[in-house]
Amino acid sequence: MNQRRTRIYEGKAKILYEGPEPGTVVVHYKDDATAFNNQKKDVIDGKGVINNRISEYIFSKLNGLGIPTHFIKRLNMREQLVHKVEIIPLEVIVRNVAAGTLAKRLGLEEGTALPRSLIEFCYKNDELGDPLVSEEHIMAFGWASPVELDEMMAMSIRINDFLSGLFMGIGIKLVDFKLEFGRQYEGDMVRTVLADEISPDSCRLWDIDTDEKMDKDRFRRDLGGLMDAYQEVARRLGILNGNEPPERSKPVLVKSD
Repeated sequence: MNQRRTRIYEGKAKILYEGPEPGTVVVHYKDDATAFNNQKKDVIDGKGVINNRISEYIFSKLNGLGIPTHFIKRLNMREQLVHKVEIIPLEVIVRNVAAGTLAKRLGLEEGTALPRSLIEFCYKNDELGDPLVSEEHIMAFGWASPVELDEMMAMSIRINDFLSGLFMGIGIKLVDFKLEFGRQYEGDMVRTVLADEISPDSCRLWDIDTDEKMDKDRFRRDLGGLMDAYQEVARRLGILNGNEPPERSKPVLVKSD
């Protein structure tokens, strides 16, 4: 890594550096695994490499569909070049199946198909535990404008449609996922773009045939086999080992007792 680069920010899973050109940022994916608002931590060898590749693949596909994102290109195994954006302080959660906090809040059995896809918002604040908020909160506190909120919701629906089909085609159920958006400034113009990452760190992914978890819940719930699961997702997408075509098979994962 070039030590002369200027570090802008270090988060739980990524480090941001000033990019080679104005308006660009280099994102470095770390191997750190965190859960429960950073209360649980570990280092998983190779996780950053896999997440970088998966996120590159998905963002490239979304760019091709005309969905604006911050992604420009992958630089190496751990880094990608992105447009500099001002992150909107909201997490957008898209849910297709009851799992995690939604199942607990509403007393639903995990794995229950929802009547329709749901969109939830959380205020990005680690100290507060990223609390769930409503559109009324967002408008009252000015975290996003009405236009930005409409754009985020519309893009989230399109992204969900695309990802659900993409993963279904390789034998994976898209249970839910988190998105973040930012403001990209271009002269006097500003546009809302998808930012951050889309990877097994930010999605719940279950094998269609077995319901085996293929995402960060393997770390959260001490199931083991996190790298096996992430590598299986990458292999099915055809981006592991030189873009070889994926074969349909069940993931080799370590089950909990």
